[in-house]
Amino acid sequence: MWQLGFFFHEMAFGLLSIFLPLYIVSIGGSLLDIGLMASVATLSAIPASFLWGYICDKTRRYKRYILISFFISSTLLYFFTITRDIDLLMTLYVVMAVFHVAHEPPKNVLIAELYSRKEWEKSFAFYEGFTEVGWLIGLVMGVFVSFLVFNSTITLLICSSLNFLAFLLSLFLLSDPLIIFERRLVHIKKGIDFTCRSITIASKLLDGFLTTKSLVKENLALFCSGLVFFAFATSTLFTPLPIFLSQKLGLATSMVYAVYVLNSGAGAVGYFLLDKRLKLHEEKTHLQRVLLLRSTLAFLLAIFAIGIQAVFPFALILVLMGFTYALYHVCVLSLSMELIPAGKAGLFDAFVGLGSASGAYLGPYIAQTFSFTYTFIISGVAFLLAYVPLRLHLKRSS
Repeated sequence: MWQLGFFFHEMAFGLLSIFLPLYIVSIGGSLLDIGLMASVATLSAIPASFLWGYICDKTRRYKRYILISFFISSTLLYFFTITRDIDLLMTLYVVMAVFHVAHEPPKNVLIAELYSRKEWEKSFAFYEGFTEVGWLIGLVMGVFVSFLVFNSTITLLICSSLNFLAFLLSLFLLSDPLIIFERRLVHIKKGIDFTCRSITIASKLLDGFLTTKSLVKENLALFCSGLVFFAFATSTLFTPLPIFLSQKLGLATSMVYAVYVLNSGAGAVGYFLLDKRLKLHEEKTHLQRVLLLRSTLAFLLAIFAIGIQAVFPFALILVLMGFTYALYHVCVLSLSMELIPAGKAGLFDAFVGLGSASGAYLGPYIAQTFSFTYTFIISGVAFLLAYVPLRLHLKRSS
């Protein structure tokens, strides 16, 4: 099972995801430090995504870049243990982000090339569900680590060791596909379909018949705009959220992990349900509903932040957000493999990174300067903005 290495990699970053912002605050950092670190790291990862995507498709070697990502991540996480200097930690995190994204374009290409187009939705859903369980276990580990009062050095060593285990498993279980043609075949089919529709429409018009068929090509710019807005909305909301749960709701560290366990668990359930139920082209139907629902949930967070600051409504909303993200992620991954040509596999992660970087800084900045309520409202508006270009794109492609 070639995905096993990714499982342990996600376990490490599930544990790290909540620990790191809380740790930075505990050693004297602020929300702005967290936002700046996440934003700079994500911005630095954007050109890296282009680079890794181009190189892996150019060389047709995917395993080596996944191994590079896992090994260097484990090494840098080890260096995290020997410093409590905030600036140095932030620098190490930025460097790690550049190498961390090295596994994303090769992973997406591997799934697209190892399975036929009609299996992409189910294959992406299974991979994401399987690795989401790893992320979930990492969060559960965080609950126990905080209960047992492990110090920061031990926690970071656990993260580093899990990443090194991911490297070793991928070294032995992963292999490059022998033949790489599935994405090219999909693009050829789409070109033939467009040509056939052109001929059909031209024939009907020449014969004097009216036709309602569209001859508009899919628009990659609209699709990427939607990716940017969605990533911005998600990052704006989730980057400062651990601090909101800790400081505004007064939750202990173990309870913050527990809330994220519910969010991640709902995502894992969503992925596995999609693995069994989502069929070819159904993503176009579900994607618009997901965007509207995510926007509604973000606005509900803002309302509860003003009024009822209780754990249960926030936990319930985060459960629904985790479930809807699973559907969104599988849909856009499948669509991106259709739209993005070979040699530009990093384009998807680059645009997601652009939105995430902006939100990672703006979310904490607004939360600290004004309030968390405004952060949630801006996130809800951004989800609506993501709905517009993606709806236009899907309308063109239908």
